[in-house]
Amino acid sequence: MTQILDTNRTKVSSQIKQHKLVAILRLKQQTDVAPLIDCLINAGIHSLEITSNTPGFEQEIARARAAHKNALIGAGTIINTTLAQQAIDAGAQFIVTPNTNKSVVELAHQHGLPVLMGALTPTDVANAIEYNADIIKVFPAGSMGIGYFKALTGPFSEAQLMPVGGVNLDNISQWFEAGACGAAVSGDFCKVLNTEQERSVLTKLVKKYISKLPK
Repeated sequence: MTQILDTNRTKVSSQIKQHKLVAILRLKQQTDVAPLIDCLINAGIHSLEITSNTPGFEQEIARARAAHKNALIGAGTIINTTLAQQAIDAGAQFIVTPNTNKSVVELAHQHGLPVLMGALTPTDVANAIEYNADIIKVFPAGSMGIGYFKALTGPFSEAQLMPVGGVNLDNISQWFEAGACGAAVSGDFCKVLNTEQERSVLTKLVKKYISKLPK
């Protein structure tokens, strides 16, 4: 059983890195979540996270899992094991944290889910590695800059580092050149869609992001 869970965790983690781009959904109204997910996935997004401070995040994870069988639906802003368990029960396929938390990793791994664990300082990164985090989410990356991110790849050359915060269309290529295994985007993708024109604009923007990803 443990081997099966580990295999699933490794598979999902590999898929996230293969797709390279994670969309972060943090919305104020639950009714806005499903239309946005539908648009993002139809535009070409394969991995997305619904944050725990989005109203009804558990229900929206379950709905997205049922509606989009080929996408990876994760839970974000999982700061403790209580939220992690709620996400697991809802059917999340991966867990994303803003902080470095050993207990969350242990719980997620017990259920065969990979963890994208938040870290900022070298100590945070070292702890995340020790806790066996699958991908290390450098957050808030934009506040520190691409140079800082690249500096982390020196002592932590074997770590799978993903910048979150500050990634945009103008600099996404630079993050990958600095050693990122993937990138997560929130602001540009986190839109309330009420019209066909808004959906069209977002679709075109997603495709621009995808065109910038390394092959």
